[in-house]
Amino acid sequence: MKKFIFAALVIAGFSLTQSASAQVRININIGNQPAWGPVGYDYARYYYLPEYNAYYDVASEQFIYPNRRSWVYGRSLPASYGRVNLYNTYKVVVNRNYEPFRDNRRDIQNYGRYRNTHNQVVIRDSREYKYYESKYHPKHKEWNNARNNNSRNNDREYVKRGRR
Repeated sequence: MKKFIFAALVIAGFSLTQSASAQVRININIGNQPAWGPVGYDYARYYYLPEYNAYYDVASEQFIYPNRRSWVYGRSLPASYGRVNLYNTYKVVVNRNYEPFRDNRRDIQNYGRYRNTHNQVVIRDSREYKYYESKYHPKHKEWNNARNNNSRNNDREYVKRGRR
């Protein structure tokens, strides 16, 4: 009987350990962020563009902008916004688990002061190696080649060790 109770406690301990470790999650999506995205973030779900009062959904690569009384999703901003220079305009990273425009009034209040700010460093201009992962960064090919070479070298080392 004691062995049965001990075994049950060990199994319960393992199941609790596994569920606790499963809850730790790190989100990184540098590779999906556009070249005009701001540096300093390993993860960005949405960008808020105060100058245009619009959002950009990084995952779906779509803009979200107001049109009369509703919000519209589109691959680009409409012509009524004029010439939009995304490399030059200020972007605010907004990580929400719901549509970002739900808090639009608060975003206008909090970030409206950045409307004419044009000094933000973007991923394309970053010299930080981690941003080379972005498929839109000018040095992405170099990063990808180095990663592939490292992978091949690691495979060769593994094969060499296996033969010994």
